[in-house]
Amino acid sequence: MTENTAKTAAILIIGNEILSGRTQDRNIQYIAERMTQIGIVMSEVRVVPDIPTRISTAVRDLSDAYDYVFTTGGIGPTHDDITADNVAEAFGVALEENKDAVAMLKAYYGAEGLTKSRLRMARIPVGAQLIPNQVTSAPGFIIKNVHVMAGVPRIMQDMLTHILPSLHGGAPILSSTVTCELTESILAEDLTALQAENPDVEIGSYPYYAQGNLGVSLVARTTDAERLENVAQALEALVEKLGGAPRRLDMVSNTADAV
Repeated sequence: MTENTAKTAAILIIGNEILSGRTQDRNIQYIAERMTQIGIVMSEVRVVPDIPTRISTAVRDLSDAYDYVFTTGGIGPTHDDITADNVAEAFGVALEENKDAVAMLKAYYGAEGLTKSRLRMARIPVGAQLIPNQVTSAPGFIIKNVHVMAGVPRIMQDMLTHILPSLHGGAPILSSTVTCELTESILAEDLTALQAENPDVEIGSYPYYAQGNLGVSLVARTTDAERLENVAQALEALVEKLGGAPRRLDMVSNTADAV
């Protein structure tokens, strides 16, 4: 899939509530799908607790490793919302009360409603660019290649809508899925050989259990529609050779692959 030339991205999820299991993350799939649509390869997802050194270290590491980094969580009004502090620490800049962010919050809450806690959401690293938030007004921000967004899915989605036009990707990453009721152990040897013959197309094997039956979804991914079709046909032929009945799902570029 020529990932060596494609733009890459990582997601950093911040919050004890994710690690404890109290809150189920709903942002990874949404962000990854949008990156796929614009030809950016999502290469890593990392989850860290609300521990300052863990956040700042992860921000620096991911910023150095990838073209784009998207963080979610930890920019609210409470004491444990410390993402802005630690992103500033990661890049060695000061955290200040941003006048444009204050104006956004004042317009939403009113002067009397702009409490000390709410003003915490106006603390932005010096030099960062604000990300508008049309849901609750509290902005995210961009500093270097790191895009800092809210953890609440509806707000994150609104922020990402503003970010997308500024991202530089490539051709959309297409995928085609062939499902069958064979097991991975039956497919493994031939599937390995097929991948070796087609190094430019990513081939994945994803087992599933549905309606009492075990099966596998074989997913091919590339930016080249012709190559994708060739490999999808080869997957169908492989399944038939091994005694299975292949079922092809439509080629997609903007939805999660069915497994």
